[in-house]
Amino acid sequence: MKRTINVNGTEQQVECPDDMPVLWVLRDLLDMKGTKFGCGKGLCGSCTIHSDGAAIRACVTPVAAVEGRALTTIEGLSENGDHALQQAWEKFNVPQCGYCQPGQIMNAAALLNNTEKPSLEQIQQTMEGNLCRCGTYLRIEKAIYYAAHQQELES
Repeated sequence: MKRTINVNGTEQQVECPDDMPVLWVLRDLLDMKGTKFGCGKGLCGSCTIHSDGAAIRACVTPVAAVEGRALTTIEGLSENGDHALQQAWEKFNVPQCGYCQPGQIMNAAALLNNTEKPSLEQIQQTMEGNLCRCGTYLRIEKAIYYAAHQQELES
């Protein structure tokens, strides 16, 4: 079936079955490789993207469920990698292997979209569903906290 989806502010025409996961639409049909496949069951968070600003797992979300919604992937978070989270990720040397990082950043960005200055506990609760095989959780938490509280931390 032919459908139109909005990805990173651009209307995209795709032909696929209703139940095709958004992950495969992005990766295979639109050649957007930033969103990663991890577990295929929505458990690890590597495939996290935004649907109307809310974090969703692209590997278990059928494309029919996102028609008419604005999708944002890691490629669309910022044009030049200058989102506060991306800068904090660099500042605190967060990635190790880097595989889970797009999903980590997208989940954190959804948190910051909804909570201006989250506490460490709120950050931990939000991020507990995103797995990192390298165990960079403390750096992830520190980077998110810094991105949210940068002005007060630097004054």
